[in-house]
Formats: sequence, structure tokens, C-alpha cells
Amino acid sequence: MSKSVQLTESQMTWIRLETVAAILHRASDLELAKIGLNLPQVMVLYCVKTSAEPMTPMKLARIMHRQPHTVSALVQRMEVKGLLKTTRDLKRKNWVRISLTSKGEQAMQRWPTVTNVPDTLTSPLSKRELQTLSEITKKLHAAGLELIRQMQTDRYAEPLLW
Repeated sequence: MSKSVQLTESQMTWIRLETVAAILHRASDLELAKIGLNLPQVMVLYCVKTSAEPMTPMKLARIMHRQPHTVSALVQRMEVKGLLKTTRDLKRKNWVRISLTSKGEQAMQRWPTVTNVPDTLTSPLSKRELQTLSEITKKLHAAGLELIRQMQTDRYAEPLLW
């Protein structure tokens, strides 16, 4: 016979939060598939489009909280699809600059027309509850980053990118 596992309220809340995140990601991917995109691709397009300065894969990795090799592979796949263009920086030859192509611009224009998941999901919340949720997620974000910093005890370990 297996023993019952007792979880704390924080652990149960964490499981619920992770489940909600997975559901949202899946719903967004299903919705975005209508225009041939997925959520990470939309995040890249948005970051490149709204950046005040030239975008690089390293900057994207920091913004998206992903490893640089993961973002570089994503950028390469998006370049093959014709959504992005990469060019070597003229001053710093080891840097790559990322820009949107006309196809990427068109995808950015179509994105808001098919995106209903965030509004649909948050529709049961009052304006105050939505503001509270926003404040909570900001606090969890900051606490999570601090936790990662504390967990990296080796000062020569791979640096945090975010």
C-alpha cells in the first residue's frame, strides 16, 4: 500500500499555478496555430518589434528567461520561416542583430486579431482581482529570480541571464 503524501498549501498552490500555466500555453498555441505561429515565436516578434535598441539573441534570452542556445535555435527556425533576418553587427563582428522581415511584420499585425485567450481567461475576474493577480505575479517573478541567485552558490557558475 502506498502512503498518502501531505503537501503544504504553498506546494498545492504551486501545482495549481503550474497547471494553469500549462493550460494557458496550450490554449495560446492552439489559437496561434491559426496564423502559423506559437507563443515563443510571438514573444520573439513582440520583443524585436518593441525594442528601442537593436535586438540580439542574448538580449532576447534575458528578456524571455531562456538559455541563449534555446533562443538562438528559435531565432534560426524563425529565420528559415522568413519571419526574422539576422545580420552581423558591423562594429562588433561577434554580435548578431535580429530584425523583422515583412512576413514577420505581417504576422505581428495578424496576432492581435486572433488572440482571445488572455481576455477569455481573465473575464471571470473583476478589475480589482486582475490588478491583484498582476501584482502577485510581479512579486513571484522577483522572488523567483532572487531564489535562483541564492541557489547559484558557485561564483564561477554559468551567469544568470535575467
